[in-house]
Parts: sequence; C-alpha cells; structure tokens
Amino acid sequence: MLAYDYPLLGAFWTVFWIFIWVAWIILLFRVFVDIFRSHDLGGWAKGLWAVFVILVPFLGVFVYLIARGGKMQQRDIENAQAQEQAFQGYVRNVAGSTDVAEQLAKLSQLRDQGVLSEDEFAAQKAKLLA
Repeated sequence: MLAYDYPLLGAFWTVFWIFIWVAWIILLFRVFVDIFRSHDLGGWAKGLWAVFVILVPFLGVFVYLIARGGKMQQRDIENAQAQEQAFQGYVRNVAGSTDVAEQLAKLSQLRDQGVLSEDEFAAQKAKLLA
C-alpha cells in the first residue's frame, strides 16, 4: 500500500536530498575547523569568518571555499605530512636503529659470541644487504 503512495523515484529523490544535506553539514564543520586552525588569519578575521558562516550558512561556506579553499587544501596536506613524519619517527624509534652498518656489527657480535652460526649470520647479512 505504501508503494502506491510513495513511488520509487520519490524514495531516490529523498535519499539524494538527505545525502546532499549530510555532505553540507560535514563541509560546514570542516570550514569551521579550518577557520580556527588557520595560522595566517588573525583573531578578528577568524571571528568575522565565523559570524559570516553562522549568519548566512550556505553563502558563507561557499564564499569561504572560493576565497580560501586552496589554502585549506594546503593546510590539510601539511598536516598529513607532519603526521606521516611523526609516525615514521615513532616507527624508527620503536623498531630501533635502521643503520645497516650498525645492524651488521650487532650480527657480527652475535656470531662471535656463538649465538648465531655462520650460516645464520650469512642469511641475516644477505637479508640486510638486499
């Protein structure tokens, strides 16, 4: 009975508008985060952008994206690069030294102490040098 009162195309249209609305809400929050994350804006400029986006939400978001969208993208890229460098530094710190010469010296010490056989030493050395 519901199918006759609410056709399939109407359901697709409703889902489409809900999708657009959710995408706009996400974009609105991203703009607010970017306004206050931006280091090149002063306090008054941040306040004016925030008031503009609050008072005229659709126009404010679109004007902000047109005026500062490129810088918004650049800040996202810089943030991602900083996080990647921090992650790589953490991995290097936790994994230990990545210096091949130092690792070969440790392997040589283990071989001299009798912990590793000559075959094991050669296999590990080949793995490090590969």
